[in-house]
Amino acid sequence: MVILGFSLTMILFVCLSLFLPSSLRGSWKEVRIPKGATYREVVNILKDHGIIKRGFPLLLLGRLTMNDRKIRAGYYHLSTSMSLWSVFDTLRKGKVIQCTITIPPGSTLDTIKLRLKECGLVDDDSFQIAYNREFLDSLNIDAPSLEGYLYPDTYTFPKGIEPKDIFRIMVQRMREKFDESLRERAEELGMTENEVLTLASIVEKEAMYDRERPLISAVYHNRLKRGMKLKADPTVLYGLKKDGRRIGYRDLRRPTPYNTYVINGLPPGPIASPSIESIRAALYPADVDYLFFVSKNDGTHYFSRTGEEHERAVIRYQLGGNDTGRDLEGRQD
Repeated sequence: MVILGFSLTMILFVCLSLFLPSSLRGSWKEVRIPKGATYREVVNILKDHGIIKRGFPLLLLGRLTMNDRKIRAGYYHLSTSMSLWSVFDTLRKGKVIQCTITIPPGSTLDTIKLRLKECGLVDDDSFQIAYNREFLDSLNIDAPSLEGYLYPDTYTFPKGIEPKDIFRIMVQRMREKFDESLRERAEELGMTENEVLTLASIVEKEAMYDRERPLISAVYHNRLKRGMKLKADPTVLYGLKKDGRRIGYRDLRRPTPYNTYVINGLPPGPIASPSIESIRAALYPADVDYLFFVSKNDGTHYFSRTGEEHERAVIRYQLGGNDTGRDLEGRQD
């Protein structure tokens, strides 16, 4: 009877330890489990944060269930009002805090950094890996930065993930979209991955409607073939870090590596993250002989074959029908 009573007491003690909360006053905390932490270290971290009072029941539970070597690193949302079993169940299932972010097409690295910072996934220092030459080489990226290589999509990342791993996932997503068939097409055109993404990023910034993407792409392909400067306004804005601001004529003459009014050919890398529609447009331009286009101020463009036709379109759509005598410089936008 004594042994039976002792056994029942121990069973009751274990049940109370497992299923009663450490405190009736719940206090939620973010608890970080570092990468490589042992199970005993995890238990001590929980004690230090006041999530559990006694470590032995959790140690025993981990050993009996063989989960003491399978705890996922990351941030956990835990409360002192949780039972020991609930805490253990959260750990063994790896229910780390997740952050979902959406990167719209046309986003720049600066925009992506802000979205990642909002979730606490990066800070200014850790984001600098996006410009690190050694890291770029490890991803076979022949560009000045990760600009344009981070595919615009919706992602869910665990809090605490390394920025390098975030960027690897986003680059991998881009290369899944930019698949083998599209790479074969790039080879047919004699274009590198960087050249395709660069042209696609310009198309992305210029086009509002999918039906115009191949037309805009055709203009740039035609200008490249003729040795004409691309004269793409978004590249000027990017080089001057003036995204969204109106361009002045002085800006068009300012020498930056991205100013396609000054440099010949494509800039050294993309100016934003292009969608798959813009990537396809860069690879499959429309079969037209347009060399110019100008915004009609409604999201669409007027396309021209000659400089004279283009100047008339600029006067009509951009100058309200008034020829001010200003040098139009063959601007397309």
